[in-house]
Amino acid sequence: MPVLRWGDRDRRRALRHPRENALLALCVVVTVLTIVGTLNRVFDGDTGRPLLLLGIPALVYFTRGQLYARQRVNGVRIGPGQFPEVHRMVVDAARSFGLPDVPDAYVVPGNGRINAFASGHGFRRYVAIHSDLFEIGGRMTDRDALRFVIGHEVGHIAAGHGSFWRQLGVSIAEFVPGVGAGLSRAQEYTADNYAYVFCPEGVEGLRVLAAGKYLYRRVDFDDIVARAHTDQGFFVLLVNFLSSHPINTWRFAALRDRERPGRLL
Repeated sequence: MPVLRWGDRDRRRALRHPRENALLALCVVVTVLTIVGTLNRVFDGDTGRPLLLLGIPALVYFTRGQLYARQRVNGVRIGPGQFPEVHRMVVDAARSFGLPDVPDAYVVPGNGRINAFASGHGFRRYVAIHSDLFEIGGRMTDRDALRFVIGHEVGHIAAGHGSFWRQLGVSIAEFVPGVGAGLSRAQEYTADNYAYVFCPEGVEGLRVLAAGKYLYRRVDFDDIVARAHTDQGFFVLLVNFLSSHPINTWRFAALRDRERPGRLL
């Protein structure tokens, strides 16, 4: 298994979507300009809504803290004594990506949702896997699919997506249609690249996003890839433009064709 070190900048740069840094810079500019404009209004004597915007750093901090606490008190912590096989996957991913610390990992109630996410609070980073998604590999029925999911989420952490300063920098831009969502899609492609390095065998496990945990094994991955070239049009572009994740057809196509970066627009 290839191991990425913190000093291995070329490999890390290759895993990052080529548009991610530019979109990050755009989001930060939007946020900074908004805050500067807010300060100008405050100095001009406007003590109404502008003051609320200046509380965004505190809002981001407390939102992250509350989210982390929710996983800790409501989820099941994955560790050496509980789901040890999955814990080993998290450790392997952290070591593969050269992380100095292994992130915490939790199984949280899915209530029918197929999802997982990564975030952090303070110096801690963690991943949370919804139970409906965890089930595809938690019983070792599809080990590679779960390894890919874990590689994707730990990849977000390795790429710096869970940083407080990063999330603060894009906090206002996320409300601008297409701007924050564009960065989010680029970050998803980056995390997919990390997951592919970690467990390329698990790529087709993403079929679960299209058909759910019971039917996904019967889905033709390459048929979805082929529709990336045939299912197009204004409304397809609009759905992708407003989404925080790339549409499945484009995402699957990027995972099949490793010579091209994932399509953003």
